[in-house]
Amino acid sequence: MVEKVTDMESAAERTRKKILEVRRLRKTFNAGKSNELTAVDDISFHVYEGETFGLVGESGCGKSTVGRIILRLYAPTSGDVFFAGENVGQIKDKANLSSFRRRAQIIFQDPYASLDPRMKVKDIIAEGIKLHSLAQTKAEMDSRVNELLALVGLNVSHANRYPHEFSGGQRQRIGIARALAVRPEFIVCDEPISALDVSIQAQVVNLLQELQEERKLTYLFIAHDLSMVKRLSDRIGVMYKGKLVEVGAGDEIYYYGAHPYTESLLSAIPSADPDYGKTHRRVIYRPERDIKSEALALRQISGDHYVYCGEGDVGYYREKIELKKGAAKKTLDRENI
Repeated sequence: MVEKVTDMESAAERTRKKILEVRRLRKTFNAGKSNELTAVDDISFHVYEGETFGLVGESGCGKSTVGRIILRLYAPTSGDVFFAGENVGQIKDKANLSSFRRRAQIIFQDPYASLDPRMKVKDIIAEGIKLHSLAQTKAEMDSRVNELLALVGLNVSHANRYPHEFSGGQRQRIGIARALAVRPEFIVCDEPISALDVSIQAQVVNLLQELQEERKLTYLFIAHDLSMVKRLSDRIGVMYKGKLVEVGAGDEIYYYGAHPYTESLLSAIPSADPDYGKTHRRVIYRPERDIKSEALALRQISGDHYVYCGEGDVGYYREKIELKKGAAKKTLDRENI
């Protein structure tokens, strides 16, 4: 089945500066073998400077692979990644590649596996500073490390400790400090809270928001928890089996998500309301019902809201979203009486 690429920008969006643009990205592992796997299947999206773009989906849908391709940790099978207007895959010069590495960083998912257990915290944080020659003297290096530790809420005395002496939340703060050490513009947050306790998750998310505001950072925030992604993201892309099935503003996706898979994710979000729990029913996504004879693509439904569907389904999804908005308005009116 052929997938078309549609223009995913409204007139208003064209005036904003893109820091990242992904075009028709595809990644196949073990190509030509019996265990061939297409992890990313012809996806396109962009991220504006200063925003957080959330990429959400179940485990194994390809979202972390997208993040690693963007940073050139994986090579794409096909497609292009543009960072600040430059094709990342075409960077050959060592100096330009080093500059890209400094400007684009990553916070890894596992705070236990992503830190070298044989290195002290100060050496972990200072590694990027040394590599990019961002400090001229040892005193300046130590000062930068201490500043970063304080910035992420850790004590200066922690600099001489090893990773095993810290909790999961503290280790993730060390990982954040390491990413910030080289003064990046763009950070891939690859499920940075999924391995943490719920109370610690809120602390790390608050820290990321504060750092974004202070340092004018741009995030690609990858997670499988749609409620947490909504809290942090300006726009959200929903992935299923390597494809983007819905893209839109955070509130638009969270409250009026229209694709059946998005509805399935939304229905899985738990609620503390006992009355809600008694009447709530999970939405089961059955992808075989989406199979159409016509070409599927991300198509504009309204504003910056796009759904992966056939051209003949656009009207259906527009009506569906309007019905959801109408129902939400009636509920709000009843509550205000």
